[in-house]
Amino acid sequence: MKHYLSISDLKNLQEAVKEGIELKSDPFSFDQLGKRKTICLLFFNNSLRTRLSTQKAASNLGLNTMVMNFGSEGWQLEYNDGVVMDAGKSEHIREAAKVVSQYADIVAIRAFAGLIDREQDEAEVVLNGFLEHATIPVVNMESSVAHPLQALADAITLEEHKTVERPKVVLSWAPHPKALPHAVANSFINMMKLQDAEFVITNPVGYDLNPKITEGCRIVNDQEKALENANFVYVKNWSSYRDYGRVLHQNRDWMMTSEKLGGANFMHCLPVRRNVVVEDAVLDSNQSLVIDQADNRTWAAQLVLKRILKESQLELHADKK
Repeated sequence: MKHYLSISDLKNLQEAVKEGIELKSDPFSFDQLGKRKTICLLFFNNSLRTRLSTQKAASNLGLNTMVMNFGSEGWQLEYNDGVVMDAGKSEHIREAAKVVSQYADIVAIRAFAGLIDREQDEAEVVLNGFLEHATIPVVNMESSVAHPLQALADAITLEEHKTVERPKVVLSWAPHPKALPHAVANSFINMMKLQDAEFVITNPVGYDLNPKITEGCRIVNDQEKALENANFVYVKNWSSYRDYGRVLHQNRDWMMTSEKLGGANFMHCLPVRRNVVVEDAVLDSNQSLVIDQADNRTWAAQLVLKRILKESQLELHADKK
């Protein structure tokens, strides 16, 4: 695997999940793979789980880690060509990506959607800018429209906790005071399309996601109906796709409760607003898998980095022949 930009880069999800679980049982089995190599983590947005889990995964593989927060430390980057840079942006992606490539062997990037211009967000300007101009592998730590590390962690969690061969998995919209991006939901849907499961998306009218991503999925606007006989309920807020980036209405009655959840397992990527997205009784119950999901972020990242390092190793050996 040269880069990890989307869940489809895994080629075979089931094999990847199995490999991730094996790494979990023996975290340091490949601790020489990253020896004398460096990963650079670039954050254009805040992070807790993504930063710490990726750093831990890198350490388990013997990688050195450099971290830079562009909001407070880096120059503002320009991504368009032919621009007269006489305003606020001090450095162009063409130079920045090449410089990072000199200092590191892998670059991982986190850059959220702006939720103002849909076309610009879907162009993945930051991620694709590095992909075009860097000369090293690129890892997506959450971009405008995708969060493939979270989706892989979710797949591992589903496999570890399923009790029936073909579970029913429901992705449910939830209320939130802020407009949130679609990345987690998009990647979860793409991941579920690769699973043998009954999959249902439920959200209020006006909150349907990108139809290109949800194509072939069952979408139900009645939350109670969608939740019937569910084995797993993944709750996440997202802003409107049709009226891009807008919070159309709060729909507080969509908050997940113990009564709605029934006997299903509860999933959420975190951070989560208690008693807005989900009530305390659900989060604090034995049915909540949120901490397991957070733990699996490490093994998802470690699997991805391991595969990239192995690919680089193979290429290096091929060049020497």
